[in-house]
Amino acid sequence: MSGRAAYPWRQAFVLLAIGVPATLAVLPRQLALQPALLERAPLPLLLLGAVINSTIEVGVAVGLGLLAARAVGLRSPISAAIASGGDVRVAISGVDVPRAAVLGVGSAIVAIVLDMTAFGSVAADIASSGARPSRLIGFLASFEGGITEEILLRLFVMSAIAWMLSRIWRQRPAGMFWAAIVASAVLFGLIHVPATAALVPLTPLVVTRAVVLNGLVGVVAGWLYWRRGLESAMVAHFSADLVVHVALGI
Repeated sequence: MSGRAAYPWRQAFVLLAIGVPATLAVLPRQLALQPALLERAPLPLLLLGAVINSTIEVGVAVGLGLLAARAVGLRSPISAAIASGGDVRVAISGVDVPRAAVLGVGSAIVAIVLDMTAFGSVAADIASSGARPSRLIGFLASFEGGITEEILLRLFVMSAIAWMLSRIWRQRPAGMFWAAIVASAVLFGLIHVPATAALVPLTPLVVTRAVVLNGLVGVVAGWLYWRRGLESAMVAHFSADLVVHVALGI
């Protein structure tokens, strides 16, 4: 690659190594909410399919995401330090784990309050729709949200949007990154619509709820990715999911 830094293959493998297992961690929750999945295929086949799908999905997101992120100056400092043999403790300090966790918990609390007020009718329908997975299953699923979804939505989608916008805004103003943050957060909300639709009838209010509540967490995670790095966004997202899936058992 003439005039450019070599592709960070080791960092890509580090992210792939954590992203794929995290994807599999959500399978127990999916089966708890949709037990009919086991009627379509036996568990070993479902697991094999999940491994293949997640490897491809995460692999593409990491492969292209790192390219886009490097082009616009977005970072993944801890995985970079692990891959290069750098000082991981310094990288962790720069991520500011405590603040990321506080922001993640705070965003989850705000989302819960909004859910009980602005979207109370939908929340009540979902609560009465059926099984509630155990807190252990919710804890496992939090790894998928905190790790895999951040690789897909922040490292890949947000970085790619920022890169495309950088073709227009050569100086990389804050507005460019905020546009990428909001766009990826909206998409983050939309990808949660099918899961909600499996529990309650799909309506404009249900879609709005998914976009607003998940998008709120997505905006916080996106801002942290921009300012502190991908792992800071992961901490925030994981912390938010712990509040929802473990503390509240939703």
